[in-house]
Amino acid sequence: GPPPVFNRIYVRDPHKRLGVSYDASEMEVEEARSFLLSQYGRHERSREAIEDAHDRIIFESFRVRKRSKINLKTNLKKKLDESPPWVRKLASFVETPKSTIILQRAALYAAIGVWSVMNAAEGGPAFQVFVALGCCIYFINDRVKSLSRAFILGLGSLFIGWTLGSLVIPSLSVSVSLQRGSLELFTALSSYVFLWVACTFLK
Repeated sequence: GPPPVFNRIYVRDPHKRLGVSYDASEMEVEEARSFLLSQYGRHERSREAIEDAHDRIIFESFRVRKRSKINLKTNLKKKLDESPPWVRKLASFVETPKSTIILQRAALYAAIGVWSVMNAAEGGPAFQVFVALGCCIYFINDRVKSLSRAFILGLGSLFIGWTLGSLVIPSLSVSVSLQRGSLELFTALSSYVFLWVACTFLK
């Protein structure tokens, strides 16, 4: 027999046409589309009406998200402009890269951390710290095109990370007797975090 016809073809509101609420998630919109297409997909006009409603909802959702991101950036910039000079100066050293770069460098330093742990029995993590520092200097220099600045930021981050690690870790482990090698390892791991932050966000 003839394919069933979608009874909301001429409903103008895309949400009402798909039968979803205005605060429906994209997954709920996709599920509604799939369900309706399974029922009325054989009828061309019905299929077009369902697809049109789906596309309009998704596009509007994307537009709202984009607008909210722009508003957030504008508000942050306004807050920064109104902040004290030292805050603006500090913010000028920070730059947020793409999420892929953040994750790649986090994975690199996590791998160096695992390497340090795996080789802990063979000696201190001096070589791994040297590799981590070298990577940090390389990445910063690649961004700022200044080897001297890269050295200063890299060595400064290592110094801060190592100093804080050597001060904080023993106080967190009062009930645990840390051997010298273990303390060096945990301090090295804390320095990797600071080196990752430096090579990823500082400029």
